[in-house]
Amino acid sequence: MRDVLYDLAERVANGETVGVGTVVATFSSAPRPAGAAMLVTQDGEAVGSVSGGCVEGAVYDLAQSLPAPVLQRYGVSDDDAFAVGLTCGGIIDIYVEKINAETFPQLSEVVETVRAEEPVAVATVVEHPSGIGRRMVVWPDRRDGSLGSARIDDAVADDARGMLASGRSGVLQYGPDGQRRGEGMSVFVNSFEPPPRMLVFGAIDFAAAMARLGAFLGYRVTVCDARPVFATRSRFPEADEVVVEWPHRYLQREASKLDERSVIAVLTHDPKFDVPLLEVALRLKVGYVGAMGSRRTHEDRLDRLRETGLTESELAALSSPIGLDLGGRTPEETAVAIAAEIISLRWKGTGRRLTEIEMPIHR
Repeated sequence: MRDVLYDLAERVANGETVGVGTVVATFSSAPRPAGAAMLVTQDGEAVGSVSGGCVEGAVYDLAQSLPAPVLQRYGVSDDDAFAVGLTCGGIIDIYVEKINAETFPQLSEVVETVRAEEPVAVATVVEHPSGIGRRMVVWPDRRDGSLGSARIDDAVADDARGMLASGRSGVLQYGPDGQRRGEGMSVFVNSFEPPPRMLVFGAIDFAAAMARLGAFLGYRVTVCDARPVFATRSRFPEADEVVVEWPHRYLQREASKLDERSVIAVLTHDPKFDVPLLEVALRLKVGYVGAMGSRRTHEDRLDRLRETGLTESELAALSSPIGLDLGGRTPEETAVAIAAEIISLRWKGTGRRLTEIEMPIHR
C-alpha cells in the first residue's frame, strides 16, 4: 500500500472514490507480498500491482463493478482464477474495496504519519459473519475507529502494535467478538513502519553508487565520513543525509535509532576509521554489517578487532569481504553485489542461480 498511498490520498482528497485491491495473504509462490496494492480510479486508470501481472485484469474488473467489499482468493486450484492468468503456482487472497472520504476518514492522518516517518498500522476486518470493511487505525500511543466492540478493538490494537514494532503486515484470526482463541473473524493489519536505515561509511565513489541503490530499495540512506572535502551533498544527491563526523562517534549517537532492519556498509577501507567503527557496529542488533577490503585487509582487520575485545561470535556477524561474488568491477556493480548480499541474508536466499536449485522461488 505504501507505493500507492500518496496517490490514493490525493484522489480521495479531491472527492474521488477509488477501488483498491490489497494483497492480505499469500501462499506458495505468490509474486507480491502482503500489503501490495492496486488502485482503480474513477476514470479507469490502474495504479500499482497485486500480482506482478497475473491477476491484475480480474481485480481491475472487480474493483470497477464492486457493490460491497469482498475477499477474493486466486490460485491454481481455482478454475476461474486460473483462467485469468495466475499460472505461477501460488495462491493469493486479495481484499477489494471502495475507498473515499467517508469509508476511510483517517486516511489523511495516516499519510501525515507516514510522511513524518512515524509508525502507524491500519487494521481492517476482511472476514466476519456479519460483514466486513470495518477499519481502525493504530498508532503506538492511540487508536481511531472501531472494528465492532471494545473487546475486539483492545485485542486487535494490542496485536497490531506488536506487528508494527516488527514491521510485519498480515492477517490475524479471532472469534466473532474478538476472542483470541477462536475463528470467524479475520483482520488484516497493514503496517507502515518508518523506512529501514542504511548507513554508508566512507565518502568514496562506491558509496555514491551504494547510496543510489539503497534509496532505490527503500532505505533511508545516510553517508558519513570525517573528511568534509569529500562528504558533500553534491557528491551524494541520492542520500537522505550526508554527515561529516568520525564514523564511530556518529554510530554511537545513532545506535538507539537502529533496529534489526538496519544495514551498515563500511567502505572507508582505512584502519583508523574501520576498527573503532566496527567495534561499535558489531555490538549492535542490526540486520547487516559489511566491510570492504581484500582478504588480506580482512584478516588484518580481524586481528585488530580481536584486540578490542570483540568475541568470535560477534566477529562472525561481519560480512567481509563485502558482497556476493558477482564478478563485477565498477562501483555500480559492486553496489549491486552488496545489495544482493543484504537481500539474500534478509530473506535467507542462497545467492545461487535459480536454474541450479530446486526449491520454491518465494520462501
